[in-house]
Amino acid sequence: MHSVRLEVGALCAVVPDAMQFCFELATEGTVADGARLDLDVQPGSARCRTCGENFVLPDLILLCPCGSADVEVVAGRDLKILSMEVS
Repeated sequence: MHSVRLEVGALCAVVPDAMQFCFELATEGTVADGARLDLDVQPGSARCRTCGENFVLPDLILLCPCGSADVEVVAGRDLKILSMEVS
């Protein structure tokens, strides 16, 4: 295996450096030993139920720019395998 590409939502509580380290440990001695882990970190987004605004969530502070905390997270919690390159 040469590489694994993941899409990681900024709100899914995954620290990219920690995931890289764990990937190296988990693949050691397997067919994936030495494979590259590529992470695409996607920003979070939410919709405010008070004002209807859609906005970017850079972190887990769920607060609309209007000041409302009544928000619905619509993106940023996903963790997906996008592709794997194997030989």
